Amino acid sequence: MSTTTTQSFTITPLRYALGAIISGIDMNRPLTHTQWKQLQAASNQYHVLIFQGQSLSDQSLFDFATYFGDVFIPPADVPVLASDAQGNVPSVVPVSNKQGGHTGNVELHPHIDHLWTPRPSKASFLYAVQVTQDGGQTTWYNLQKAWEALDTKTKKQIAALSLVTYNPFLNEPGEQRPLYRDNNIPTKGKGYEHPLVLTHPESGRSSLYLSADTEVEIPELDNEAGKALIERLRVHTFSSEFAYQHQWQVGDVVWWDNRSTAHARSPFPSEQIRDLRRVSLAGSRPV
Repeated sequence: MSTTTTQSFTITPLRYALGAIISGIDMNRPLTHTQWKQLQAASNQYHVLIFQGQSLSDQSLFDFATYFGDVFIPPADVPVLASDAQGNVPSVVPVSNKQGGHTGNVELHPHIDHLWTPRPSKASFLYAVQVTQDGGQTTWYNLQKAWEALDTKTKKQIAALSLVTYNPFLNEPGEQRPLYRDNNIPTKGKGYEHPLVLTHPESGRSSLYLSADTEVEIPELDNEAGKALIERLRVHTFSSEFAYQHQWQVGDVVWWDNRSTAHARSPFPSEQIRDLRRVSLAGSRPV
């Protein structure tokens, strides 16, 4: 793929399954309508957009992100990352192992943000304030390519199936839950059905819509068949064939589409500081 030059910025696709670098945008400055349209189109095409060399306050990050939608607000009784005791979530979430931050320094397996909520977030922006020397990379997976690479028989088998993802934030710290629903273990909280194969509301393309290690079930199948199918789809989906790993630099902002990607994080030493800021945008009910 070659670099594309628009009226005021350039788009350089990465030589991976997804991702493009956007050059020539200062997120502290207002976007024109043309820039907004071109960036939205680029997001639909490349799924992950990388802006380098930014210097932003939390307010500047919020202002830029909300050109593309309202901030994600979950129901008060459906906790997510950074929810307080009343169910409130800050508009700008510190993803950091500093005091007051969230997610620590451990490995995070491939997941879609807020998939267990009734209306998962459609996209997120993540800004690097401080990064580590070792580890802490983020890997994104192209869920549209994962769908397209399936054989025809499997596509027909799963096209109309639903998936319930149970809320991992209802679990106690260190609690082990099954990766597929076990009828002998009570569920925690309400599960919301979403399609296993999502149709992107803007591009119209299909993608697989599941995370790697949250507790799930397929209501249309018995447990044995559902578990076997999910295990097979997870092995297929979270492959390096569909992945791009990002090595963070201070000033990077990455914008990704939660409706066409999943993401993971490498662990890093606890004595090193990784301090990022995230803004997630509200989505609609998946179809």
